[in-house]
Order: sequence, then C-alpha cells, then structure tokens
Amino acid sequence: MPAFNLGESIPPHTEHAVSVSLPTWRANVGYEEGEDWVVGNMTTGYPRFFIHRSIQAFAKDILEKNGRKSLVAFLFPTRQVAARCVSFVKLRAPPAIVSSLEVLHLVLDTANPQFKALRGLCPTISAVICSPEGFSFLKQYWQHTGDGVSSRRAEFCHSLFKDGLLRVDEDPKNSAVPMSPKPCRGPKRYQRGGSLDAGKPSTTSPTPTPVPDREETSRFLEERFGRNLDVSFVEPAKSAIKRRIAGALTSDRELTASPVPEQEMESNTRGVVNLREDDIYLFPAGMNAIFNAHRALLGARGSLKSINFGFPYVDTLKILEKFGPGCVFYGNASDADLDDLEARLKAGERFLGLFCEFPGNPLLTCPNLIRIREMADTYDFAVVVDETIGTFANINVLPFADIVVSSLTKIFSGDCNVMGGSAIFNPNSRYYSALKDFARTGYEDTYWPEDVMFMERNSRDFASRIERINANAEAICDVFRESNLIKAVFYPRDNDSNANYEACKVPGGGYGGLISVVFYRKEQAVAFYDAVDTAKGPSLGTNFTLTSPYVLLAHYQELDWASQFGVDPDLIRISVGLEDTVDIVKVFRSALYVAGHGSQ
Repeated sequence: MPAFNLGESIPPHTEHAVSVSLPTWRANVGYEEGEDWVVGNMTTGYPRFFIHRSIQAFAKDILEKNGRKSLVAFLFPTRQVAARCVSFVKLRAPPAIVSSLEVLHLVLDTANPQFKALRGLCPTISAVICSPEGFSFLKQYWQHTGDGVSSRRAEFCHSLFKDGLLRVDEDPKNSAVPMSPKPCRGPKRYQRGGSLDAGKPSTTSPTPTPVPDREETSRFLEERFGRNLDVSFVEPAKSAIKRRIAGALTSDRELTASPVPEQEMESNTRGVVNLREDDIYLFPAGMNAIFNAHRALLGARGSLKSINFGFPYVDTLKILEKFGPGCVFYGNASDADLDDLEARLKAGERFLGLFCEFPGNPLLTCPNLIRIREMADTYDFAVVVDETIGTFANINVLPFADIVVSSLTKIFSGDCNVMGGSAIFNPNSRYYSALKDFARTGYEDTYWPEDVMFMERNSRDFASRIERINANAEAICDVFRESNLIKAVFYPRDNDSNANYEACKVPGGGYGGLISVVFYRKEQAVAFYDAVDTAKGPSLGTNFTLTSPYVLLAHYQELDWASQFGVDPDLIRISVGLEDTVDIVKVFRSALYVAGHGSQ
C-alpha cells in the first residue's frame, strides 16, 4: 500500500481531493483539538469541514481588493444561496456580528468584449462578509448545508476576477447574468478523461447541434485559460448521471443523444415505471441534496417538525434542528422507536417527514421501511431515505420513499476528487405535484460544469466497482469476526436488522463496502489503526480502502451523547476498496496481529 504523510491529500497529488491523511490515532485527536502540528500540515480536507486553499485564496483576494482586509468572507455560487446564509446568521448571531454582515456579488462585466464567450458558464460568486467574530456562524451554514462554492468553481472564477472579467455588481437589481434556474453549460474534456463516449457519435441518435455561443465559449476557454472544453456536452453529462442514478443508462453511447428529461425512461432498475429524468435533481454535495430535500418539503407542506430516525450523519440532524421548527430524534431505529412514534401519531402529533439512512452510519442499522411506509401513508408524512451507504446497485428504496437522496461524492464517484449529490422525487408520492411546483422556482442548478464532467467520467464503471467492493467487504468482515480482539462487528449482512436490508436488496446485490468494528480495549483500537496499511482519513466510498476512527472525527464534542445510542467512541470504520481480495485481507490480518501483540 502507498504511504500517506500527515496532512497529504488522499489521493496524493490531487488538487481537488476530498480526503486528507490522518495516519495515526494521535493525529485525529490533534485535528479535533486544533493542534498546529496537525492542522498546520494539512494541504486539504473534507470540503464542507476544511475550506479548500483555492477558496481561501479567492476570498482573501476579494476582501483585499474591496478594502475589507480585516473581515472574513465565505463564497457561495448565487445571490439566493448567499441570502439564505445571511438569514441563518441573523437568526443566531449577536447584533454586533449581524451589523457587520454584507454581501458582494461578483458577476461578469458586460462591457468586456469576452463577456459573451463566458456567460453560458454562469461563473458568478456571492461573498458573504462579516467581522472575524462571525466566522463560526458562517462556517455552520457552510458545513451543514453544502451550499458553498466548489474548489473548481472558485479556482476558475478567481482567474476571471484577477483578469478583470468578474466585477462587483454595485446594483443587486441588475445582475449581469440572469439568476434563473436555467442550465449553465460547461466543459467536455478534462484531466485524465476523454470526451463523452470517446467523442464518437451514435449510429442511431443525433449528436448535439453546435451552437455558435457555445463554440465561441469553448474556443475562448481553450485560448485564454488553457482548458480544452466543449460546452455542448454538459447537459448530456448531467443526463448520463441522472440515468445512471435511475438505473436506466445501459450504454455510454446514449450520451450522444439529446436528453428529453420530460419523457419517462423506457426502463429503470428503481421499480417505478413512470420515473422521468427530470424527477432526478443534481446538487454540488450530498448534504446539499438533503438540505434541499428538507427545503422542498417545507415549501410543499408548510412548517412542521421532522423525524430523524436512526443514528444520523452529524449534519443531517443539524439541518432538521436548525432549518425548521425542529425535529424528534430516534437514535436507535428500532421497533420500539417505531412503536413510540406510532403512539405519538395516534395521539394526534403530525410531522413534515421522516429522514433516515439505509443503512445508517456508522452502525449500518437498517430501519423497517415497510412499516415506515405504512405509517407514512396512514398519518400523512413524507419519507426521505439516504441510500448513500447501501447504494442503488445493492438496494432499491425508492418504492418506500417520497424522496431518495444520495452523496455522489462517495462510491458513485469513487475517485475521491469531486463532490456531488442527488435527490429523486418519487412520481407516485402523494406530495409529488407540490414538490415539483416548489422545484420550478426553488431549485437552482448550482452544480459547477467542471465538477459535472468529473462526476460523469468517474461514474462510468460504477456498477462493476460495486461488485468487487461487495466481495472484498464480506471477506474483510469475516476476518474481523474470526478475531478474539473484536467486541462487535457492524455490517448489514450480519446485523440484527438484516431482514430489513433483505427486504430492499436487489437481485444479485450485495451488502456494500462499509464495515465498523469495536475492539475490547481502546489500546487495541489505537494499535490497529496506527498499524493498518491503508489510506486513513475522512470520507467513504473510495476506490481504495479508507480507514477512520469515525466517531472520534464526527462526534468529538459529543462522545457521551453518541454512546447513548450504542456508538462506541473508539469505533473504527472501514470503507472497503477495489484492492485484490487476498492482498487486502492480509493487510487487515497483519494489523490485527499488531493490535493483539503490541497493545499487551
């Protein structure tokens, strides 16, 4: 296995990597404590928690060039997103911080002769600025919502800003680029990739018709910024991603066809025959998909409390608590929890929706979706299921849900170099029409074109990768189950909630690539983590095996709270990759040997 130095990007030498190396247990604690020997060596980090260096540099430049050097700035893609951030801070920050808030909108300079060549990309930036004391409030919004700019957008827009192509819009009523949800076009070719379908047109479907503005954009970008881009392929790339998510794309040759999002797909693996491409929405991050699913339900159904069912990923619970009237939290996802919920419903309580993960993170518990769906139909609440860990190659949860969300950053991409998220509106949901009505005005496509292209390229072999990862995970799980050092193994195949998983498992599907383990003693966990010869850092769903003391990283300030729900503070989570099965099994056997002998 390759060696990863402290603070190095994972993968190494990857400018837009979404993980960072924390190779020892002590390094993880040091990160949480903000110790400089760790934080000062970090070249990057998970993007919602660590603001990418390119974004930091752009924000600094904006402040300096606009006479606000002593303030702080967070960058967002549109006016509407920035306005939501400002509203969030105003509700929570002291008056002195609120009074320092302002927003600078950067738009293309219409007087510049190169404006026409760039407007199709919608390279806008809205900087929310305040005093340094307001940093934590802005950071909360950035982290919880996933609404911030991507590092690729920041890098590209910064180059425009430095060259005078982006300027501050002095009159917010007169944006140089319309901020409607019309799709923005973007690049075709990119690093380590090729054109869609290798640039070969289909023999049965027409290729996209060249548009003069797009040709001018492509030519300008190549000449001005050294990017070999073809803006005509961004919409087919989005279509390809959506069709893969639906299980309807059988060949990349279909990418050359002009997408017809309003038509039902001829077939899909979701078990919903009337599913259309325009029922699938793309977002710049998985958490942004959850945030916007919640927004859509509030817009469609009004202000009601939500239910967080099962121990959640940290920011899902924060969204439900902070961006609505609150939520009821059931941390165990047990039948007893469902009994309690049903009693409350029978007593007259009403809810916006139930949010759950399938399986959950990190205990891989699977809620009873059959019973939840029956209760939702009886008592009128929506069901939102996060399928990130199970993946739609292994499970099909759409028939039980009104909205299915997923982080495409994880196994759908696999390469750990681009963020993305998705949400599917079930066309058979009782809320479907109201959700679609909200989306017509409330949904903004802020997914940066370059990120779209990387995601499309990375996801082409998604299905075949899942098969290998499923097999490797089962083999590693068996190694842990054989060890007398291990107190508990969490994996959907063997968990008490396995029957719930099996109810949603697709024919030929497996149990996914995530395993969590708890050792009998903390010293054993520390010795194992320090010894295991894999990449070690945050995130999951990578093409390579990635190990993390997950609870330490995600719940460091609330370890006692997490332990109430059976989440051990010393739990180690393994996201299994594509390595040779024999080799990766040896890696874990070796680390277990060290844990058994070195911790005595």
